[in-house]
Amino acid sequence: MPNLDVQKSGQIKASEELVSTIVREVLERLKTASPAPRPESNGHGPKRQPAGHGIFPTVDGAAKAAAEAQPRLAELSLDKRNDVLEIIRRICEDRAQELAEMEYEETAIGRLDHKVEKLKIIRRVLGVEALRTEARSDSTGLAILEYAPFGVIGMVLPATHSVPTMASNAINVLAGGNTAVFSPHPAAAKVAGYALALFNQEIERKTGLKNLMTTVEEPSIQSAEELFHHPDVSLLCVTGGPAVVKAAMKAGKRVIAAGPGNPPVLIDETADLEKAAADVIAGAAFDNNLLCIGEKEAFVVGSVADQFIAAMKRHGACLLNREQVEKLTKAAFTFREGAGKGCGRAHLKRDLIGKDPQVLAKAIGLQLPADIDLLIGETEEEHPFVQEEQMMPFLPIVRVRDVEAGIQAALRAEHGYGHTAMIHSNNVVNVTRMARVMNTTLFVHNAPCSASLGLGGPGFLSYSIAPPTGEGVTTPLTFTRQRQIAIVGALRIT
Repeated sequence: MPNLDVQKSGQIKASEELVSTIVREVLERLKTASPAPRPESNGHGPKRQPAGHGIFPTVDGAAKAAAEAQPRLAELSLDKRNDVLEIIRRICEDRAQELAEMEYEETAIGRLDHKVEKLKIIRRVLGVEALRTEARSDSTGLAILEYAPFGVIGMVLPATHSVPTMASNAINVLAGGNTAVFSPHPAAAKVAGYALALFNQEIERKTGLKNLMTTVEEPSIQSAEELFHHPDVSLLCVTGGPAVVKAAMKAGKRVIAAGPGNPPVLIDETADLEKAAADVIAGAAFDNNLLCIGEKEAFVVGSVADQFIAAMKRHGACLLNREQVEKLTKAAFTFREGAGKGCGRAHLKRDLIGKDPQVLAKAIGLQLPADIDLLIGETEEEHPFVQEEQMMPFLPIVRVRDVEAGIQAALRAEHGYGHTAMIHSNNVVNVTRMARVMNTTLFVHNAPCSASLGLGGPGFLSYSIAPPTGEGVTTPLTFTRQRQIAIVGALRIT
């Protein structure tokens, strides 16, 4: 899922990139994080709470508690594990408004109504139903293949979807018989801690199991190193930026890396332009474009570009002219001197990330009505809004000569992340060609990006998508290891 840790221009020298980048990223993530119960609002988000209900003063305490709880969970039948998962699902559904309000107040990004929805759809995350036992036999006997837990999973959470990512990952991890130590992003650590305590309290009340999920009370750079290197942590799952992924990989353990994305959408001359416009707005505007799968830039075949833009306006998008786009660019980015064009030249500021389109418009002197969900504007392919993973409700539109030119431009803008791409087309040859060339983990045809995760499409939901390390959309099987049991000379059926 996307990440808010944006590197500032000129901060890192080439010779220092590995060490200084890791230190800065992890420190930024962890230095202010602290969990909280339902707090009294003081206008600055939720307050902190002391240790208890899965919250520990140290990583060592959190990891050891999770390690102690893990065998007891693994002994449960799948039906009993599912009872635990149902508690998480029910809390996310029943208290979606409360948790969404807390996260919105703490992070001040995205849209409250969409944050509510992200919690209500947690029921779409796969649980124990994804696990399976396989068997094969021959004249020598029987082999049984099972999926066994790793143990304790260390998990880094993003600020963009803190509680949804924690709940989604918890369902996957616990279904597989693992326990988890969570490291929330500091911008959303308090609501994550509150939700974690809620889950643990109810799980203990219903099942007697303690500390299936844990976290630390006062994270620091030292506690981050402990989490990555702690001997009781068997596997790491990092949903965040490149630097914290590098830090995790230095630990010498297997890492599931939910890395960056810059998803393009291509509209060709055969597309249903009205449906394409509605779908693109639905995807790009969702939670103010914080989703890592969201449509970040649109490439439109020139012969239908004017009609597509007109359709976008009819469906509620506001078209900026070239001058307004450049004003927004200056408000949203800083630029590295002498770096040329394309990816790496511009660095996204935090001020406008996840803000409403009305806030973006105000930054350039415009007043927008409240019913505008997305800003759009024409740019060139090399424009920063096209090349950088921007997380705000502005969609750059690039005219391309034909489908092949659009596919190649989309490939360049995606930067080989292998994350997500979309196409709107009624030409199956064009769809097949783009799918093969892009080779992304998620590919969506004639639907919003969300269809790739089971929302109006045939996929399934997870808030951790791992193209860099190859796991793709995470499931309970992602957090298990294959175990083969050989029964020789018995139970033969051939």
